[in-house]
Amino acid sequence: MKKFLIAGVTSGSGKTTAVLGILKALNEKYKIQSYKVGPDYIDTKFHTRITNLPTRNLDNYLVPDPQVLNYIFTTDTENIDLGIVEGVMGLYDGLGTDKDAYSTASIAKQLNIPVILVINARATSTSAAAILKGFIDFDEKVPIKGVIVNNVMSENHYKLVAGAIHRYLNLPVLGYLPHDVTVSLPSRQLGLVPDDELPDVDRKITKIAESVKKHVNLDKLLSLAAPTPKIFADPFDIQRVNLRLGIAKDEAFNFYYADNLRLLKKAGVKLVPFSPINDQHLPKVDALYFGGGYPEEFASELAGNQSLKREIREFSLADKPIYAECGGLMYLGKVLKQGENDFPMVGIFNGVSEMTPRLKKFGYCEAYPQINCLLGNKDQKIVGHEFHHSTFKQLDQQLKSVLMMKKVRDGQVVDTWSGGYQVRKTFASYLHVHFYQDAKLFTQFLSNLGADLE
Repeated sequence: MKKFLIAGVTSGSGKTTAVLGILKALNEKYKIQSYKVGPDYIDTKFHTRITNLPTRNLDNYLVPDPQVLNYIFTTDTENIDLGIVEGVMGLYDGLGTDKDAYSTASIAKQLNIPVILVINARATSTSAAAILKGFIDFDEKVPIKGVIVNNVMSENHYKLVAGAIHRYLNLPVLGYLPHDVTVSLPSRQLGLVPDDELPDVDRKITKIAESVKKHVNLDKLLSLAAPTPKIFADPFDIQRVNLRLGIAKDEAFNFYYADNLRLLKKAGVKLVPFSPINDQHLPKVDALYFGGGYPEEFASELAGNQSLKREIREFSLADKPIYAECGGLMYLGKVLKQGENDFPMVGIFNGVSEMTPRLKKFGYCEAYPQINCLLGNKDQKIVGHEFHHSTFKQLDQQLKSVLMMKKVRDGQVVDTWSGGYQVRKTFASYLHVHFYQDAKLFTQFLSNLGADLE
């Protein structure tokens, strides 16, 4: 597998647009495994729509062991021609001010992936060369190998930008993407609107790919890709188990890391999908898993599915394990509130979720259970990520938080809060976790879900 990484000079540079066009253009000829740096669930779905292979997240905060991250990057790539990675935010943006703190640049260095920068050329010409020189000089160990110029207003504009880069830098200019409002992808509070909610998404991606083929030198781009020298073995030695796990998968619940699902299957877990929107009954399973998503966008449909809500409550009352992240917490509460509208949810947790106009929590964090719970044992450090435009408020004093949350940035604790709830064997929090962070934690989690060893 040959590899390269598309990174943005800043958020909004156009790297996602460039990646989608490149994936679509190259997928006609090559077998591609795509990747996304950081804890993203939405861009990955756009990738998968094109490649028909689950996109993998590369995150060295959520997966701190370099060997494990190398395994995630290389596993099942024997028959892959190209590994194409999309960065996150700007190249050097991560946690705090440290350029190596979980940034795209840190991933590029750790996995030795050539970087192609995307720069937004709107309202600039020669200054683009100065910006790029700063990025190259800022960390000479980052393998920046080329640039794509985005948001070009005319052929003459591109010639000015490319001419300045050629004059002042030894950096290949691979081409450009013209300014085109007709291919812009709409956003909502958590990023792009998911692909399956956009009726014309395929037309837009095809149009971007046509622009890439016309204006970007794909042969030159491929010549800059580097070979992956070896495929790493899985360092997780997980004993196989027997467990049927019902997993909520539909338009409201679809935020799952591909490698989390892969690890569950490798451990012997049978994943049984069901839809909280459409299915009237639960499948026959031993435990339930609700990922994140957009339950607020489908609150009316979720509220109206009375029979499934009742069966989920009965599942919990029978002391069977339920694990939920973010959107799953909102669904398992008593009410989801949007403005003046109250939507009755499952009601396992006596609390109300309320949508907020501003982001409430964003970014990496540490969680420390205050009791032994489904997610982990008392005082066990668990790393994860929160990103939500809602709050969850308890409606009685008996429902108590079971997680102490902490955000550490540049070596300093900058925020603490409480979160996470457990009623019987039902656990839910706003925290998203990657199961590959710790083999012991994952094995313990399977046991808490009621898995039997084979």
